[in-house]
Amino acid sequence: MINFSEIKHITDEHWKLLLLADPSRDMVESYIKEGKVYIIMENRKILGIIVLVENSPNEIEIKNIAVDPKYQGKGYGRKFLQFAISKSKMLGYERLVICTGNSSIHQLSLYQNCGFQIVDTIFDFFVQNYEEEIWENGIQCRDLIKLEQYLY
Repeated sequence: MINFSEIKHITDEHWKLLLLADPSRDMVESYIKEGKVYIIMENRKILGIIVLVENSPNEIEIKNIAVDPKYQGKGYGRKFLQFAISKSKMLGYERLVICTGNSSIHQLSLYQNCGFQIVDTIFDFFVQNYEEEIWENGIQCRDLIKLEQYLY
């Protein structure tokens, strides 16, 4: 049985997952204290983690979403997105935002298949804000791609 739980204390296991989605511990620390952190579990195993942060009274953002590599490709990322959409609607938000890198091909596909639309690109965001270069799928992650979904 899959369940979602809000957590208040971040363990080493949680950190491993958070850093899969965002390799900058400083960046993650800056937003987890502002947001709500949830884990997805099945049979007492943590499968993934998600952080939701309010941007405004009408808008909430998925700042971090990660599924343990052992469980990727099994639909848990989609379930996590569906949870975030439902939770955001229940909390009364009008818009849900998620950002990713230009090199995150799988994530861009998943987010759009779940109803998100690309609305903005911040060029060289990762080059200017991260000390280490990020590479995925043979592509340097340079630009931040912002997607959003209206919840009404």
